[in-house]
Parts: sequence; C-alpha cells; structure tokens
Amino acid sequence: MDPRSEGRGVRQFKTALLQRLEQDEKSTILKRKEKSDVRELRDVLQKYEDYIRECSGNSEKGARLHQIASVLSEVLKNTAISGVAPEVNDHGEEIDANSAPYQPYNILPLGIDGENQAIMQFPEVKAAITALRNLRGLPLEDGHQRHGVVTDLFDWLQCWFGFQNGNVCNQREHLILLLANIDFRQIHRTTPISKLGEGAVDELVKKLFANYKHWCKFLGRKSNIWLPTVKQEVQQHKLLYVALYLLIWGEASNLRFMPECLCYIFHHMAYELYGILSGAVDPITGEQVRPANGGGSESFLSNVVTPVYKVIYKEAERKEIGSSDHSEWRNYDDLNEFFWSPNCFQLGWPFRTNHEFFFVKPSTICQQRNDKQSQKASIRDPTSLMEQYQIENTMPVEENSPIIIEKLENFVIEDKTCEPKWLGKINFVETRSFYQLFRSFDRMWIFLILALQAMIIMAWHGLGSPFQLFDATIFGDILSIFITASVLKLVRASFDIAFTWKARRTMEFYEILRYALKPIIAGLWTIILSVYYAASKRNSSCAVKKYQKGIGEWCLSSYMVAVTIYMASNAIGLVLFLVPALRRYIETSNSKAWTVLCWWAQPRLYVGRGMQEDLASVLKYSVFWVLLLLSKLSFSYYYEISPLVKPTKQIMKIGVNKYDWHELFPKVGNNAGAIIAVWAPIIVVYFMDTQIWYSVYCTVFGGIYGIFRHLGEIRTMGMLRSKFHALPFAFNASLVPPVSKSDEVRHVKSFFKHKFRKDSTNEKSGAAKFTQMWNKIITSFRTEDLISNREMDLMTIPMSLESASGLVHWPVFLLATKFSTALSIAEEFSGNDEILYRKLQKDHYMFSAVKECYELLKGILDILIIRDLEKRVVRELFNRVETSISRCSLLMDFRMSELPALRATCIDLVDLLFENKEIDKDKVVKTLQDIYEVVTRDMMVHEFSLLDLFRNIQPNKEEKSVGFYGDFELELFSSGVDNPAILYPLEGSGSVKGKIKRLLLLLTVKETALEIPVNLEARRRISYFATSLFMDMPCAPKVRDMLSFSVLTPYYEEEVKYSIEELHANQEGVSIMFYMQKIYPDEWKNFLERMECENLDELETKGKNEDIRNWASFRGQTLSRTVRGMMYYRTALKLQALFDMAKDQDVHDVFNIIQRRRNKQDSLRSLSTQLDALIDMKFTHVISWQKFGAQKSLGNPQAKDVIGLMRRYPSLRVAYVEEKEVIGAKNTCKIYSSILVKAVNGLDQEIYRIKLPGTPNVGEGKPENQNHAIIFTRGDILQTIDMNQDSYLEEALKVRNVLQEFIPRKGKKSPTIIGLRENVFTGSVSSLAWFMSYQETSFVTIGQRILANPLRVRFHYGHPDLFDRVFHLTRGGVSKASKTINLSEDVFAGFNSVLRKGCVRYHEYMQVGKGRDVGLNQISKFEAKVANGNSEQTLSRDIYRLGQRFDFFRMLSCYFTTVGFYFSSLLSVLGIYVFLYGQLYLVLSGLEKSLLLEAKVENIESLETALASQSFIQLGLLTGLPMVMEITLEKGLLAAMKDFILMQLQLASVFFTFSLGSKAHYYGRTILHGGAKYRPTGRKVVVFHARFTENYRLYSRSHFVKGFELMLLLVVYDLFRRSYQNSMTYVLITYSIWFMLMSWLFAPFLFNPSGFDWGKIVDDWKDWNKWIKNQGGIGVHQDKSWESWWNDEQAHLQHSGFFSRILEILVSLRFFIYQYGMVYHLDIAQENKDFLVYLLSWLVIAIIFLLAKAVAVGRQRLSAYYQLQYRLLKAFLFLAALSVIATLSVVCSLSLRDLIVCCLAFLPTGWGLISIAQAVRPKIQDTGLWDFVQVLARAYDYAMGVVLFAPIALLAWLPIISAFQTRFLFNEAFSRRLQIQTILAGKKKR
Repeated sequence: MDPRSEGRGVRQFKTALLQRLEQDEKSTILKRKEKSDVRELRDVLQKYEDYIRECSGNSEKGARLHQIASVLSEVLKNTAISGVAPEVNDHGEEIDANSAPYQPYNILPLGIDGENQAIMQFPEVKAAITALRNLRGLPLEDGHQRHGVVTDLFDWLQCWFGFQNGNVCNQREHLILLLANIDFRQIHRTTPISKLGEGAVDELVKKLFANYKHWCKFLGRKSNIWLPTVKQEVQQHKLLYVALYLLIWGEASNLRFMPECLCYIFHHMAYELYGILSGAVDPITGEQVRPANGGGSESFLSNVVTPVYKVIYKEAERKEIGSSDHSEWRNYDDLNEFFWSPNCFQLGWPFRTNHEFFFVKPSTICQQRNDKQSQKASIRDPTSLMEQYQIENTMPVEENSPIIIEKLENFVIEDKTCEPKWLGKINFVETRSFYQLFRSFDRMWIFLILALQAMIIMAWHGLGSPFQLFDATIFGDILSIFITASVLKLVRASFDIAFTWKARRTMEFYEILRYALKPIIAGLWTIILSVYYAASKRNSSCAVKKYQKGIGEWCLSSYMVAVTIYMASNAIGLVLFLVPALRRYIETSNSKAWTVLCWWAQPRLYVGRGMQEDLASVLKYSVFWVLLLLSKLSFSYYYEISPLVKPTKQIMKIGVNKYDWHELFPKVGNNAGAIIAVWAPIIVVYFMDTQIWYSVYCTVFGGIYGIFRHLGEIRTMGMLRSKFHALPFAFNASLVPPVSKSDEVRHVKSFFKHKFRKDSTNEKSGAAKFTQMWNKIITSFRTEDLISNREMDLMTIPMSLESASGLVHWPVFLLATKFSTALSIAEEFSGNDEILYRKLQKDHYMFSAVKECYELLKGILDILIIRDLEKRVVRELFNRVETSISRCSLLMDFRMSELPALRATCIDLVDLLFENKEIDKDKVVKTLQDIYEVVTRDMMVHEFSLLDLFRNIQPNKEEKSVGFYGDFELELFSSGVDNPAILYPLEGSGSVKGKIKRLLLLLTVKETALEIPVNLEARRRISYFATSLFMDMPCAPKVRDMLSFSVLTPYYEEEVKYSIEELHANQEGVSIMFYMQKIYPDEWKNFLERMECENLDELETKGKNEDIRNWASFRGQTLSRTVRGMMYYRTALKLQALFDMAKDQDVHDVFNIIQRRRNKQDSLRSLSTQLDALIDMKFTHVISWQKFGAQKSLGNPQAKDVIGLMRRYPSLRVAYVEEKEVIGAKNTCKIYSSILVKAVNGLDQEIYRIKLPGTPNVGEGKPENQNHAIIFTRGDILQTIDMNQDSYLEEALKVRNVLQEFIPRKGKKSPTIIGLRENVFTGSVSSLAWFMSYQETSFVTIGQRILANPLRVRFHYGHPDLFDRVFHLTRGGVSKASKTINLSEDVFAGFNSVLRKGCVRYHEYMQVGKGRDVGLNQISKFEAKVANGNSEQTLSRDIYRLGQRFDFFRMLSCYFTTVGFYFSSLLSVLGIYVFLYGQLYLVLSGLEKSLLLEAKVENIESLETALASQSFIQLGLLTGLPMVMEITLEKGLLAAMKDFILMQLQLASVFFTFSLGSKAHYYGRTILHGGAKYRPTGRKVVVFHARFTENYRLYSRSHFVKGFELMLLLVVYDLFRRSYQNSMTYVLITYSIWFMLMSWLFAPFLFNPSGFDWGKIVDDWKDWNKWIKNQGGIGVHQDKSWESWWNDEQAHLQHSGFFSRILEILVSLRFFIYQYGMVYHLDIAQENKDFLVYLLSWLVIAIIFLLAKAVAVGRQRLSAYYQLQYRLLKAFLFLAALSVIATLSVVCSLSLRDLIVCCLAFLPTGWGLISIAQAVRPKIQDTGLWDFVQVLARAYDYAMGVVLFAPIALLAWLPIISAFQTRFLFNEAFSRRLQIQTILAGKKKR
C-alpha cells in the first residue's frame, strides 16, 4: 500500500480511520478518558514496528508492513490535537526516519532488511557497497550531519550539490551493479575478494571519462579529475568523480542528448569537488571553494539543468518545427556543438543566463556594434588574479592548479552595453536543397562527371584500343577534365559560403578565412588551367621535350606540368589512404602543427576524426569498389556512350529549317535541342545505374560471405537429421564455457572440427547439458503451441536414460521407422553376421535404434519379472542372444524371419505396460508367454528347455531338479497367491514409465524426420538454431563472468494484449479470434490439446479467457509477445548458470534438487534463489511508456495488462512520466517526473521518482521516450527492442556469445554497436506481407552483411541492435531527437557512433523476430516515413560529415547504402520523364521527322539500353537480386527459383514498382518543401478492404497524378509519331513505362482485399461521392471532406522556401509543353506556325474557364431559389458552345480529331495552372481567384477518381476477377489450406 497513493483502497483506509477518531460512541468514552484514540494508534504503530523488526529477513513482508505503518503515521499526524501534536509528530518523524531500510528497491535491497537476501551475499556486491560507504576524510558541514543522512559517497555528493533523492538512489544502485559486474570479470586480482579491485574501478573510469578527457584535450583544457597522492584515497576519489558524473547524467533530462554540454557541467562541478576535497580557497573571493549552485534541495535541477532545458524547449517552441526551415532554429546538435568551442567557457559558472546562448528570439540590437564586439567580453587581468591568490594563499597549490586555472577562465565581466543577439546555427546549416547531395558527396559526383567527360572524349575520337589514350591529341583532350574539376570545386566553394552563411557568427576566424580562400584559390586554378590548356592547344609543339615510346609519341606540355602541381595534394591524400594509421594519428592529434597542416583540407571538428579502419579492411572495400566501378564504367562506355556518338555527329551535321511548330530559338546551331533530348536520358541513367551495379555486387559478395559463414548448411529437417549427431559437440564448443580463461577470451576463427577438440574430454557432462538444453527448447515449443504433445514426446531426449549411460539417446523423431527398417533388413538378409552388422552400422541412427530397443526391453523385463525362476529364464535367453552376437553366429542360431512376429508381441506387451491397468494382468502374462514361445520355439534354431537350463545352473542336483519339475504344475510367468511372477501394475517413478513410453514410440512411430515437426515455424527455428551452432562465435563465458545487459522497449499506445471483447469484435464480419484460428490452424489445435478442450466454447466455459487472450496476443504484434520473448533471456541465463554451477556433476541430479526445493520456502542457501540473484545482476527489461501513469489513473485496460506483465515477469520494469498540476499563489504550473515502477504483491510499486525540468517531449517522440527511461537501465550493454519484436529461447541461449563480442581484443577495435539478424514473422498473412518479409529479410541479412563487412558502413537501422551502454551513455544516447531532421532517429545513433570513433559490427548467429506491416496502405505509409527520413538525412550534418570525412571508397559505400538508394530511385523516375518529354519535343517540333527520314539516322541502340537499365529498377529487380541470393543460401536454388517465379505470378513486380513511386515522391518532395512527419501505420494483423476514398487520399499525388501524366505523354507520343516509325520499336521502348504507370494507377486496387467485390464497389462509390462533395472547415478531418484533405495535402508548400517555390513553378511549366506543341498540329491551325496560334489557344482556355465560372456563379446564386433560370443558363451556355464548335467546323475546318487533341492539350495546362496557384497561394489566397482554383482542383480530382473507378467497376462484374485477386493476394494462405474466402466473406465461425 503506497502511502502517497490516491487509490480507492488507500482512501477508504484513511477515511475509516478518521471516522473512527471523530466518532464519540458511549461504549468507548470511559476508555478514551484513560487513552485517547491518538495514543491507541500510536500503540498500533509500535506493534507494527515490532513486526517489522521480526520480519527483517523477509523483504516483501517487511516492505508491506512498513507501508501500512507509513499510512498510519500520516493519519496520526492529520488527526493530532494541539495537546499531543508534538509527541505525535515526533513519533511520525521517527517512523519516517526509520523508513529508509524498508524503501522499495529495484534490484539491490540496500536497506537493513535486505542485507540477508541472496543478491547481497555476492562478495563483489559487498565490496562495491563497502567502497561507496567509505567516507573517511571527506569534509562535512554542520547541516550535513542532521538525521545521519550521509551514509555513503552519493549522500555526501547530494549534500554538497543538491541532487534529488530519487536520482541518488537510482545511481547508487547503478554504480554498485556496474562495479560488481566488472569485478566479476577481473581475471588477475591483486586485492582480496572482500575489497573492491582497483582494476574494476580503473576500467570504469577509463571508459566513462574517455569522452570527457577527449573533450578537454580538444579544447586545450586540463582535466579536472585530480587524484590525491595518498594511495589509500585514490579509489575513494575515483568513485566520487564517477558518482558525480552519473548523478549529473541521471538528472540531466533532455540534456543527455548533448554529451559535451554534460562534459562542461561535469568539468565545473569536478573542479568544485576537488576544491571541497582539498580545502581550496577561491582566488577571487578568498573563501573556501563551495558549489556555485548550492546544495539545497533540487538546486542542481533548478540552477543547472533548467536554464539549458528552457533554451531547448523555447527553440523547439518558436515555430511549428515540423514544417519550418531548419535554419531558423537551433536543434540539439546546434546547442551541443556550442560546447565544441572554447567560447563555451564564456557561459561561466554558474551560468550567465544573459549570454547569447540562452537567448532564443532574435531582437533588435545596437546597429553600431559589429558581430565581433557583441560576442566578446572583457576579462580581468590574470596577473592581478594571480597576485591576489598568492596573497590569500592558504593551501600549497601549484600555479597550474585547477582552482586557479578554472577561476581565471571563468571570471568574466558582463557586457551590458548591448542587448543579446540570437546566436544562430552552429557549424552547420540544414538547408533544403538537392545541392546538399553534391555538397556531402562532392568527390563522388566530381569523379562521375569527370569520368563521363573522359569517356565522351574517348568515344568522340573513336578510341579502339587503350593504348590510343597516349595519343597526343586524345591525351591532351582528356586532360581537359581537370579544368572541369577546378570549375566544380569553384562551384562547390561558392555554394559552401551560401550554405554556411547563417552559421557565420559562431565560426572561428580561421574557419571564415578558409571559406573565403576556397573560392579564390579554386577560381585561380580554373584560370590557370584554362590559360595553359588554351596555350597548349594553340601551340602544337611540345613545351618541354618529346619522348618516343612504343605506344606512340607524346610530349610534356606546360599544361601537364600545371596539372601535376594541381594534383599534388591528391598524391598526399593517396599516401594517407594507404597508411590509415598515419591519417588517424594526424586527425586525432591536437598538436598545433598538425592542426595547421590539416586546416585547408577540412575544418577542425570534435567529431569525424580518426574513423579509419585497419589496412586489411581498407583493401577489402577498395577492391570491391574498384571492381564495381570498372564494371560500371565499361558498361557505360560500350553500351551507353559510345553508340550515341555517331548519331550525335549525324544530328549535328543536319540543317533543319522547317519545324512543325513555332521554333522559339531557330538560330541555335547543331540541333542542340535534339542532342539534349537524346543525351539527357543517357546522362540520367549514367548517374543512376551505379546503384544497379551495387545491387549486383552486393548479391555476389553477400552470397560468398554467407557461404563462408555457414548460412544454409542446415535448411531442411533432412539436413538436420544428418548432422544431429554433431549438435552435442557443437553445443559444447559454442555454448558451454571453456575450462580455462585463456580459451574463453579466444575468438574462434577456425573450422568447426577444431572447435570440437577442446571439450571432447568432458563428453558425459556436455551431453547431459545438451540434453537439458534441447529438452528446454522443445518444451518452449510446446508452451508456444508450435508442436503437439505427441511431437514433444517424439522430439524430447530422455534425461534419465542420459544420466545412466552417459551417451546421447537420440530423440525418437530421428529414429522413427529405423527399427522396423532394421527388422526388414535382418528378415530378408542372407549372409554372415559381420556383413549384417556393417550394414546396420552404416546408418548411425538405425544402429542406435536397434541397440536402444534391445536395452530398453531388457531393462523393462528385469523390472517387470520378479520371481527367481522367470528371471533366470529371461536372463538365459538374453545371454544366448549376446553370446551369438559375440560369436557372430546370430543368423545361424536364430531364425530372422520370425522377427516381425516378435515385434508384434513386444508392441502388445509394451502397450499393456503403458496402460498399466490391474485388469490387464492376465493379458500381460499371456503376452509374456507368447514372447517366450516365439523366441524359444519359432526363432531359436536349437531347442531351448527349462530342464537343460537348470542342469546348467545346478549340475550336481539333477535328480532334485527333475523332481522339482515334475511337481511344478503352474505355467511360466503365472503368479501364485504367495508367489507372484511379475510386478504388475508397475510401481515406480516416472523413469520407468519414460522407458516404456520411449520403447513404445520406437516400435510404433511411422513418421520420418522430414515430417516432424509439422509446424513450419518450428522447423525454421530448429534448423536455424542448429546452423548457428556451426558458425564462428566467441566462446561463451560463465554467466557470472558475462557482461550484464538491459533491454529497453519504447511503447506508445499499441496493443498490450487483445481483450476478449476485441478478439470477438467484428470488423466487416470477421473477428480477430476467427482470423487467428484460420491463419494458425495447427497452433490452434495444439492450444486446444494443451488446454484439454475441444473448441473455443469449451475454453470459455472452463474460464480459460486469460489463456485465450495470451494465445491470440502471442500471434499478433503486441507488447506481451515482445516481453515474453525478452524474458527468454532470463530463462536461458538461469539454465546456463545452473550448468556453470553443476560443473562435472550430473546435471539431471541438480535439476531434481531445484525441483524439490521449489516446493519449499526459498532460503538464503537455496540454489534457485542464488540463480535468481545472479540473473538479477545480469539482466533487466525496462518498458518506457510515458503515459502509463495517466492511463492507469483512467482505468485503461492497457495499463492493467502492463501491470499483469510485471506480475508475471518479476524482472520487468516500467518507466513513465507523471504530469501533475501544482496550484501556486499566482498561477498553476505542471510538474513532470520520471518514475520507475515494478510489481510487488500484485500491485505496481514506485521505486524511483526523478523530477524533470519540464515536459520531456521536446523532439521526436520515440527517442525522447527512450531517453527518459535510459537512466533506469543497468549493465554494460543495452539492447533496443521495439514492441513489434520477439525472441526465442534457443536464440537467448546465445546471448552470452554475442555479448562477448564487446570484450576488447588485441589488435581489433571493440565494437560499440552490434547488429543482429531479424526474422520477419508476419510473412504468412498475405502475399503483400510475404513480399515485404522477403524484402526486409534481404536487407537485414545479405544487405547488412555487406554493409558490415567488407564495406564497413553499417550503422544502426533500428532494433534489435546491442549498444555499448557506457560508451553511448557519455556520447548522447542511443538515438537523436531533434524534431523532423532526426525523423529516422535510429540511424543517427549509428552515424553518431561512427563519427565518434565507434565501431559497428553485424553477426548472424543470433536472430530476433520482427513484425512488419501486412497491408498495402500500411506498407506505403512505412515507405513514406522512411523516404521522408532519408530526405532529412540528406540535409543533416551527420551525412555531410560522413561524406566528407570518409575516404573515397568508404564514402561511396555510405552514399549508395543510405540516401543514394532513394536518390537513385528518384533518378530512375526522373529519367522516364526526361525521355518522354525529349521524345515529345522531337515529335511535336518535327525534328524526329527530319532526323529519321531526311537524314536516315539509324535507331539509337544506346537509348534502348538506357531504358532497359531503368526497367531493371522499375520492375523491382533491384531488390530482387539480393533477395534471390539470400533465399538460395538459406533454402536452396530450387526453392529460390520457385519462390521468385511464384512472386512474379503474384504480381510482386507490380508491388515493387508501386513502392518505387512512393520512395521517389516522398524523397523528392521532402527535400524541396519539407513536411516530413511520423506516419503511424498500426500493427494490426488482420487485412481488410480499404475504401476507394482512402486509397485516393493516400496515392493521389504520389502515384495517380504521375500515372495519368505518363499516360498522356505516351498517348500523345504515339498519336503524333509518324508512320515511318515501327510499332514494335515503340512497344520495346515504352513497355516498361506502360507497366510502371499501370502499376501506379491500379496497384492499390489489385492489392486491396475484396477490391473487385460488387457490393463493396457500390459502397465505395457512395462514400466517394459523399467525400468529394462535403465542405471542409475547422475540425473536419480529411477522411470526411475533400476540401480538408486538399488543404492538408498542400500544407508542405505553405512553409516552403522561396527557391523551392520558384523551382516548383518552373517544374509545373512542363505541362504547357503539351499545349504549345499540339495546337500547331490542329487541322484548324491550317499549318500556320505563327506564335499567334499559341496565344489564341490561351484565349480558348480563358473562355472555357469563364464558362465554368459562369456555371459556378449560377449554381451559387440561382440554384437554390431560381432553379428554372439556372437550368436555362446552363442550356444557353451549352447551346452557345455547340454553336461555336459547329461554326468553327464549317468555317475553319475544325475536326473531331481537333477536339480530342484540344482535350489532351488543355487538360495538362489546367493542372499546371493549379500547381502554380498552389505554389503562390500566400499571394492569391485572399482573392477570389483562389476559390476558382479550389473549384477547378475539385473537378480534376473528381474526374481522375471516375477514370480510376470505371475499369474497377467494369471488372467487378466478372466473378472470376474477384476469385483471381483473392488467389494471388492470399496464395501463401491457400498453400496452407486456409479459409481465406470465408474470412473475406465475413462469415464468423469458430
């Protein structure tokens, strides 16, 4: 019971107590005279205190009692009267003072009552606590000793610096766990285990302060971490600095995104800490050094954090950031990078809040002062300060003491002569422009442009051999590329000034000088090279000397000398590229000399230095790109450029004097327009097709790397069967810790057979561990309902047999049918025993099955038969068999033909024993007798008699024996009254029943290993786990020695668990529960079997609702599924910790011990308790849900479900933000707090509460959500897991191995981020989900495999990456949060890590499940979000710095694997437009006729080649190649080809082409105009029909408009092309374009479930008409009104920049080309080419608009009350229009063709006018013209909707179309025989 809780129970309890005290009952009045109610309560409190002391060993019970006591204390204070109030209050304070030991705890119970708990008994934990409680020698003031609050270093720091209690408690536990876990891993200890090792402290200090020390060196400051000379005090001071940093970080809130700001704060507070410890005197004030911000309650939050937070918040609040220009506000990066300059020390300490850094809104300042004067401030003479310090010298400190240095640096006199000015952007300005691509990757673009120029020159000269390059003329022309290079550098330098203009105020002088000199130097080189080149062309003789070589004659001209000098700097760069260690040293050096030398090459930044990889890695990715570029350039030269040169020369020679239109530039020579039209598509493809070549090489290299990583070695159950015998050894090699520490740190890089050898000596223990592990995995499969009970029996390895023999007894599913096969072989065999033996031994599993059946039968009979006679008989029979085997005479002594009869009788016997019923005893006896008869009479060649048996046993007593047999009347195995022969029913443990059951399965099971398990997911998981054991991975350490880690899951408002109501709620007639049953039929059947029910109704009748909810939720994308998956880590670690503790004992016995102790009360020495304590040290899972508190108070079911998860999983924690209103004297303010809770006694209990400076949601939601909760995570490593992910027990077993990758190894960089493989588990829902899963799988496997190695450019692509937590804790966290620019927040963590010299790796031996969107609309929203994110990445400083700081080849890798992919997609679409508009120009102008007919120019093959290259992307083949390769690796070539063909039949190319449109549209639009935003897609599993209106809203501008435009272009092109052009040529050139536009127009309806159902078509049409006609307005959502949607759709233009608007207008002018070209081809024009014809066409458009306006005005004014007049007006206008058309047809020869051409000409013109009007909306919005634009736009949208709707409605009449659609859309489901048609029909079945 929380005393601060406002829950109903607590309120009732308080109210009841108050009422009890207020009542004045007569029956108690006499007693209250002696003892008041208050004193009675006091006595109760005293009893509770006694109970608390008695329960000190039980933490949970003690905590509960203390909570009750706290509530009683609160009531007692509230009811105190004046006479007893002091006494009562004193007692209440005593209760509160004693509450510390019983406070709620997270992991470590640091109170008194927790001292006896198991986790507190670890020596390392005790040592860490002891070290923190060492207060010896620390100064304290009088106020610090009150109430004895100073118990350790954290309390001491809190007293001095004013940190919050919750923060102190949180970081105290954090540091103890860090130190203890590091101490666990110390190999060479020099201190006793009871004392904290120096190595542990040093390791943490080195890692935690690496960034701070780097920052100090960068700024030229000395570190303020000063350690004493007394050795005994060193550790204490180190821990003080570590604790101080953690406390600063823990309370920094949003400042955690600004790591160097934290360094600045720590720098000053560490200085103050040193002053306190050393007793220093302030050289300014002459007083002892004290914290500048005081040590009062929350003083750190108020005085340090809040001022900076306000700047962050106000900058974000200035405008609507999501649509404003990034250059107008400072984001997190800008504010943090202010601390990269020494100017940051002008902020002083405490902060000078009037500094420009804290000023947000720009204001008018004194115009007389320049920027330089406004930034600087006066500083007192340091000499006088030194003299003053020497006078007041009260302690022996050197002149370079941090006390003096810090005070001299920070003593700043404020300049109040001028108002502050907005500081502006810092170091970088995010400007919306496509030029950012060139600016960031300028070396790549310059290379491609120069290569293009060189190839054009070579092709122009007709270069036939590479040796012709050295021809003097050709070589001289090729050298002209350096002039182009200098011009491009001049352009770049000039634009750099413009793009960094808004950051000029924060630049240092040397940076400004560099930006100013760059264009000057570039211009000078341009002039110099141009002059020398012109001179070399004029002067044909050589300037220096001629050289005669075998390759020809050439000379060294003065231009070549100039080029050599110009390229000298590149030679230096080449040397540094080949020696990366030297470049790394130069970049990271803070030496002034190196800084000056590097000044020209690149600006000096805090990040982006020393990112070079080792030489081997450099060579690998260099070879990759050299091969790729050679292939790309060769293809471009021979197939694109060279074939185009000859037609170009012919075109230039033709003189065209007659055009089919009015030529605007008739005097332009060489037919420049035609040349541009021909070359432009080739140029676009040239810059785009590198992405295609990257895809090809990625496929090849990714496949090769995958083979070397053993991928796909076990991809079927047959392969698993063949390699299963190696799994125990593989398990021991990979997942069992080695004996020696030296083996553990060794990273295995050899073939697998070498891994086997190291554990071969411990075979029995390893086999037992493997058996337990395997059985746990199979049990988890059963718990997840992937397999049935029978399958579990077939797949489980019997542990009891295992412990007895020490050998692996293979699971039955491997031995199925083996025994019967062996019997058949033996029955039909003819030969000797040795041959039969060898034949059986060839099949290892067959031989094992025979041997095991024999041993099992022998053991069972030994237990079953208890009478001596029968025992002797059976023993003798087995002896004879074994004797025959040893003599190799089995075939001679026994008749093998009778084996089937023996098997049948044995099956009958074992079946009866398994049933074990008393009534079957006679049957058992008879069956035993039958077995005896079969063996002795039918099988044995030599007759067997009991008489002979006893003669052999008792040869000296023959007569007595004969007499005995003469008197023996009972039959063999028959039991007498006092002499039973058999023990039946069998008594005993489960081991006997297990043997019987196993023997029965071995004898009867018919299935083969290829059929078990049936579930496809179970097969995939088993196969992948077995494959992963053969991969290279580090040796697993012991759980005690492993790195500790946390899992962080951000959560918003997705599903936690499906409620019963949600499961049965109908959406279009289909419930989620029904859908789940049909999608997962085998798992539903297994679930019913596990629940022992027949159907859903029986489940509900038996009250299994919670189990139903869990089953359904674990198959959706829910939080409960994610939590369950992550908690497998805990299960796996506990199992492995048990293995570690068991050592060489029998693991089975240890498991039995745990099982027995689970039934008893846990004690300190309980093994299970120790295991739990150890796992608590190593693992925790935190869910970050900011709204948990608010939702819980509202009674939200999601909050209740989260509490239920915490109850189910004790190590689960939830972090949330509490928002509380506090009513003050003047106003009301909101208080925000970060709170961590856990479940205790079924309720959520608050653990930590940390007050925040304000709302944490300043930037992007997800990173802010992560940031507020990251302080509650623990461990060395942090795994970020999204709530749509899952994990598995078998994968969790490998977590120790992957964590071991973070351990530093000699000669290798330790990774800071490790990526893991993902498996998309939503692929079976629909065909779209299947496409998406394969696309995602190819990226997270083969794509990231190549990114990590060899390219070395893998970043962070979301979850489930693992982060080096301490590294990122000090460098800004695991994501970036600036609004909009960090929309794709995850990838920026990777950028940041690499820029800060981090290392990102990727491993595939461990996988995590992941859900993806399954409907087209969901997928498109996701694609739009990612494209928006990549657009913002293009503008970001991170991409710019990576592009500039990487070497050339690594820069290429970065480009083509990030923003380059999306820009290439945009170029592929742009190339289509360039080609079609070029062809339109040739056709409409008449140039095509002149060129192809008059000059007889041949077809240009390179143009067709370029279009074929584009179709490679358009048809989705770009993503198809890596996908096919990955499927081939993991499933085989045949399966890959089958899947690929099936995907094409299911219209996968349509889907990928449609996705291409989404990428291109949103990427291009966002770069130009902004508008990037998070687009929630939802994570619903069920796929339903989407309304036509919804599809139109989503795809109108991104696909439909562009599709109609392309259709018009193709129609016009086909309409006006001449008869001289072959139709087949037209088809070959344009087929891919037709395919693309049809995909863009109709894919949303093809992939829409029930998209051709007539009933839904009718509903969609009604909804469409309603939507298009509804008026918009405030509060009307866009799905309700066209007007609201139209305004939202163009919202991005409202905040667009000036140049973006101009570009939008210029692009919109393309629509007028239709009109301009086609009006001259009208028959009415009568071949008149005057410009007046074009002007008259505008007159016609104006008339049409006036008619439309007249109708609109008439409708507005007449339709309501003057209906007749309105109809007459429309009739008059219609008749007038018809009259004009008839007149023109008679007088001016206006034809029907003219009317069609006019429609084709004027429709695009109208759309162009609408587009221009939208771009200039701010200028015309308040005029009447805007209303007409809106009416016109509505008409266009309505017309496009009707055109789209018509063919859909027509096809809906054909029933076969709907059936076909369902077939291809749900083919995966059909292949699994699911009832999709039933689902779509909406029939609810159970």
